[in-house]
Amino acid sequence: MLASGLIIAYYAVTLPRATKLAASGEPPIVLTTTDGRIVATRGRMQGPPIRLSDMPPYLPKAVVATEDRRFYSHFGIDIWGILRAAYADLRAGEIVQGGSTITQQTAKNLYLGPERTFGRKIQEVLLAIWLDAKYSKSQILTLYLNNVYLGAGTYGVEAASQRYFGKPAAKLSLAEAAMIAGLLKAPTRYAPTNDLAAARARAALVLQNMVDAGYLRPDQAKAAQAHPARLADGENLSSANYFADWVMGSLSRLVPERTGALTVVTTLDFKMQKAAEEAIETSLARYGAKRKIGQAALVALDPASGAVRAMVGGRSYSDSPFNRAVQAMRQPGSAFKPIVYLTAMEQGMTPDTVMRDSPIVFGNWQPQNYGGHYVGPVTLRNALAMSINTVAVKVSERAGRFRVIDMAHKLGIRSELTPTPSVALGTSELTPLELTDAYAAFANGGAAVKPYGILEIRDGTGHVLYRQPDARPVPVADSWAVGEVNDMLAGVLRYGTGTAARLADRPAAGKTGTSQSWRDAWFVGYVPQLVAGVWMGNDDNKPMARVTGGTVPAETWKAFMAKALAGQPAQALPSAGPLPPGVYASAPGVAPETMGNPVPPGGPGVIESLVDRLRSAFQW
Repeated sequence: MLASGLIIAYYAVTLPRATKLAASGEPPIVLTTTDGRIVATRGRMQGPPIRLSDMPPYLPKAVVATEDRRFYSHFGIDIWGILRAAYADLRAGEIVQGGSTITQQTAKNLYLGPERTFGRKIQEVLLAIWLDAKYSKSQILTLYLNNVYLGAGTYGVEAASQRYFGKPAAKLSLAEAAMIAGLLKAPTRYAPTNDLAAARARAALVLQNMVDAGYLRPDQAKAAQAHPARLADGENLSSANYFADWVMGSLSRLVPERTGALTVVTTLDFKMQKAAEEAIETSLARYGAKRKIGQAALVALDPASGAVRAMVGGRSYSDSPFNRAVQAMRQPGSAFKPIVYLTAMEQGMTPDTVMRDSPIVFGNWQPQNYGGHYVGPVTLRNALAMSINTVAVKVSERAGRFRVIDMAHKLGIRSELTPTPSVALGTSELTPLELTDAYAAFANGGAAVKPYGILEIRDGTGHVLYRQPDARPVPVADSWAVGEVNDMLAGVLRYGTGTAARLADRPAAGKTGTSQSWRDAWFVGYVPQLVAGVWMGNDDNKPMARVTGGTVPAETWKAFMAKALAGQPAQALPSAGPLPPGVYASAPGVAPETMGNPVPPGGPGVIESLVDRLRSAFQW
C-alpha cells in the first residue's frame, strides 16, 4: 500500500496542468471540388463547441450506450471495466484493452498524449477522478463530444456532422447519430468516407446497444436500420484522397507561410471523379480476381488547360495510399506509339505511307508482333490501328529515335527515355499522369499543357492567398501532323485494337498499350473536352491473365467517359486539313522494303539524316 501510494503521488505531481478545456492541433485544410463540395481534409478540422442541450437527444445516448454504459453512476473510472481490461491485458502479455470511461477519454484527449503506457494510464485515472469531482456529467459529456476524434481529420461532433452529412450536429437523424457514435471505436477504419458499408454495419450495432440500454424501442432501431445514413454529395469519394495527397505536395510551395485554416479550391470535378471511381471499382470487381488484376489507376484532365478533373490512384486508398496515377513508373507499351507517329508526320510521312511489316533485327534484339504474324506491306494508318510493332520501330528509326524522345519531352513526359530502338514500343517507364498529359496535345491541336490541381487557396477569413494563373498551352507540334495522327487514332477505335472503347454518341480517339507478358495494360483516349488514361497491372509486376489494353482498360475508359461526358455536346477532333507544301501522300506499292518513302523536299537534309542515324547506331 505504501509503494502504491508513492507511485500515485509521483504521477500526481507530474500531471500536466489541467487548465485547458479544448484540444488544439494543426489548423485544418479543406479541399473542395470546383463547385464547393468537400472531398478531403487535412490537419485538424474542428467546429464551434455545441451544447449538449442543442444536440439531438439520441446522439449522447448512442455514445453512452456504446462507449460507457455506467457513465452516470461511476466516479470517473469504472472499476469493473478496469478489472476486465486488466485481465485481457494479462492474458495477452501487452496492453490490448483500455477499459477507459468517457471521463478518462476526455482527460486523455485534453491533457495527455496517445501513448499506451502504465504511467500514462495512472495519470489518466487521476485526471478522470479530478474531472468527475470538478464538473457535472453533462459538462464532461459536452467536453468529450466537442473534442473527440471522429475520423477524416474531424474533431468533435459538429465538425464530423458537417464533414460527413453536410449539416449541423443539431439536425442529425437517428441513423446519422448512430454512425457518428460508431466511429469512436476506430475512427479511421469506420470513417464512412473510407468504408461506408463498414460504417453502416457499426451504426447498426450502436442502434442495438441503444435498445439494450433502454434508450430505444426495437421498432425505432429497426426503422433507422432500414434507412441508413447517407453521405452528403462529395463526401463519398474515398478515392479523392489520392488527388488530395498529390495536391498537398505543392501547397507549401504556393503558400509557404501558412498559420491558420485554409480552403483549397481544386480542379477536381465531382461528377467526373465519381465516374472514375465507379469505373475502376466496377472493372476490378468484375475482372480483378478472374484476370489477376491487382491494381488500377485512372487520371483525366482538361486538354485545353491541364486542369486535372479526376484521379484514382488505386483499388483502395485505405489499404494502400500509394498513388499509382502519379507515382507508379510503368511501361506504356504501344500506348507510346502515337508520339512516334506524330514525329514521323512532322518528318514528312503521312498516314498512307507504306511500310513492310516484316522481321527486323537490331543486334541481339528483334521486335515481335502480338501473335507473331507479319502482314507485309501496310499503310501507317493501318499499322497504328492494328498496333504492329515492327512498323512502329521502323517508323521510329526512319524519323529518328532522338527526335521521338524530344517530341515526348515536348509533350510533357518528364521521365528519362532510353534512346534504343525499343523506345518506339514503350519500354521506358513513365507514369499514367505523364502519358495522359502527353495525349492532351492531340486533343487540343498540338499544344503542351502542364497538369495542375489547385485553382485557388483562401485563408480562414476568405482572403485569397493564391489563384492559378490563366493556363496558356504552348504549341509544340505541327497542327497538320496532329490532325493526321488524330485521324489514325480514331481508326484505333473504329476498327483497330481499341474497338471496346468506342463511344456511341461522339467521335473519339485513343490507343491501347500492353507491356511484355501482360504486366501492364493501358488505354489512353480523348475527345476535345477531356483526355483520360487507364492503367491496370500488379504492384509486384506479376503478369495478368492475358489482359491487353484493348480489353478491360478500354472498357473501363469507355465507362468513365460515357458518364463524365453525359450532357456535353459532341465535338469534332482537330483535323489535318489539306496537305501542307512539301508533303505528299504515298502511292500504294512504293518500295515498301525501303522502310517507307524517301524523305520528301522540306524534310531533313542528307547530312542531318546521316548524323541522326549515326547517333542512333552508337547509342545502341
